[in-house]
Amino acid sequence: MEFTTGGRLEVHITRADVGKRVSVRRLSGAGEGAARFTDTVGVLTSWDGGVLSITRRNGETVRIPEATLVAGKTVPAAPARRRSPATSTPELDRVAARGWPPVESEWLGEWQLRASGGFTRRANSVAASGDPGLPLDTALDRVRAWYAERSLPAYIQVSTGAEGAGEDLAAALDRRGWTREVTAEMRTAALAPVGDLDADVSRVALGREAGPDWLRRYRRSGEPGPEVLKVLHGGPSVWFAGVPDGAGGLAAIGRCVVDGRWAGFAAVEVGPEHRRRGLASAVMAALARKALDEGASAAYLQVETDNDRARALYDGLGFVTHHHYHHWRASQGGPS
Repeated sequence: MEFTTGGRLEVHITRADVGKRVSVRRLSGAGEGAARFTDTVGVLTSWDGGVLSITRRNGETVRIPEATLVAGKTVPAAPARRRSPATSTPELDRVAARGWPPVESEWLGEWQLRASGGFTRRANSVAASGDPGLPLDTALDRVRAWYAERSLPAYIQVSTGAEGAGEDLAAALDRRGWTREVTAEMRTAALAPVGDLDADVSRVALGREAGPDWLRRYRRSGEPGPEVLKVLHGGPSVWFAGVPDGAGGLAAIGRCVVDGRWAGFAAVEVGPEHRRRGLASAVMAALARKALDEGASAAYLQVETDNDRARALYDGLGFVTHHHYHHWRASQGGPS
């Protein structure tokens, strides 16, 4: 990371660069006879009261006292990783929202308020992409009220880490005391290589409905009520996969929704006693082949950043991170 001209550290950013991607170096302490520096790269989301706020790719906000700043510059947007299909963050977020539709929704400008009886944060949070059509604090008050009417906590889903994402909103929620509870990766890949996996798909059964055995294997459903079934079966063209365990149940399951060129994978789960047998790959391959038959060519999925087992699987299948998204929860009892 080069900050110098003629051997001198220089600051080449100002308050006018708020909203741009920057790279800064700050003095973070003094060592034995030498200064210690820390570098930060991200979107400059504010510069107020002598403090810079920079939102990193993973959504983390770093606050830097202006007095500690020793170097800084604007940098080009992070290059897209082109092992995966070309797409924008707003497009991918809209496709993913259609693939996991809520039971009830209402529009607030370009924000979609979603509720599904509490089944998954994705179906019970605001899809905040675009302009709510109101001043932010007024919009947040509307969000709180809408979810309170349904006895649900108020969550807002915000994407970060790519062009067209919501770093400014993430920083604004952080300043207002909202709490980031979950961070996930939105990953993409070409679909054909997933369908071409060397996996035994002969054991995988595909169907249009999540039957009782499928629901028993699905760890998120608990006792599935009508909201669970509506969300799972919602979407343009939904397929469910299951691998029999030989004892009347299912050893592995998966779900795929086909929406134009996109195939969205979710709920890929393998029973603990059946792991390391290639069943997850077989489920993914079978669903991918069905999606290819329906004209899809690109794949996406969402995986939480602390799910190391699933992330390793998707690494091996060629999925790369397009951007991150986060669920921010309203502070309890405080102002927006």
